[in-house]
Amino acid sequence: MPDGLVVVDKDAGWTSHDVVAKLRGILRTKKVGHSGTLDPDATGILLVGVGRVTRLLRFLTVLPKTYTGEVVFGVSTSTLDSSGEVTATHVMAVTLDDVRRAAVRLTGDILQIPPMVSAKQVGGQRLHDLARQGIEVDREPAAVTVHRFDVAPTDDPLVYRIEVECSSGTYIRSLAADLGTALGGGAHLRNLRRTAIGSFSVTESRTIEQITDDSILPPSAALRDYPSVVATRELLGSGKVLARGHLHVAGDGPWAIVDEAGELLAVYEPYRDDMVKPAVLIPR
Repeated sequence: MPDGLVVVDKDAGWTSHDVVAKLRGILRTKKVGHSGTLDPDATGILLVGVGRVTRLLRFLTVLPKTYTGEVVFGVSTSTLDSSGEVTATHVMAVTLDDVRRAAVRLTGDILQIPPMVSAKQVGGQRLHDLARQGIEVDREPAAVTVHRFDVAPTDDPLVYRIEVECSSGTYIRSLAADLGTALGGGAHLRNLRRTAIGSFSVTESRTIEQITDDSILPPSAALRDYPSVVATRELLGSGKVLARGHLHVAGDGPWAIVDEAGELLAVYEPYRDDMVKPAVLIPR
């Protein structure tokens, strides 16, 4: 059974589940999962774990993301993007300075209300399932961080290109709609593309048609955004709780534990006092 990580460049029209199902056939294993949903209309990076790396996906889900897209001012939609029905039109005239000032106000630590078309669960039900039934429910705002929000003009005075670096859980369509509201009207998002997840970028991604067994990165690569420590299987045993000093770890963790050949052995995380414990053990 193959083990590792595949960096997929998803085409528009594919759901994240579609990608997983297709790769199960290509890679001849049922043990495949992804680290975070990408909208069907969006393109770009989807990190897919294969074999034992499916147990590591939660460490990839929380990595920061980078997106590009276009904000269309003057038109609001039911889904906050171009796939929805037009709900309102607005007479607007915006300048680059206007949009950049509004983007600055949406940069940093902000509170964001999840859109009804998101996969977030409320009361045990996914919001997009409720939205398809015509049901709208109250949503608690969530704290997210927008690290960078760049804006550039296009040939259309009501369309602006954006590039956003943000924390996991940030909704770019909501940022687009909030830009429109901040400028006295409305807006929606189109042509969303995820260009990076942590250190994984589109430059190393593969389309579905390009993926073979050779596209699978080793398990250790899945944890490359985390500090790594060299240890032996004998030290870790069957999952020992260890003193920090025994593993020579520093910082807040988690830590990828590798052997001298670079093979991933485990992921450790802080425990009580000055101890660390295994979050995931990778068997031989």
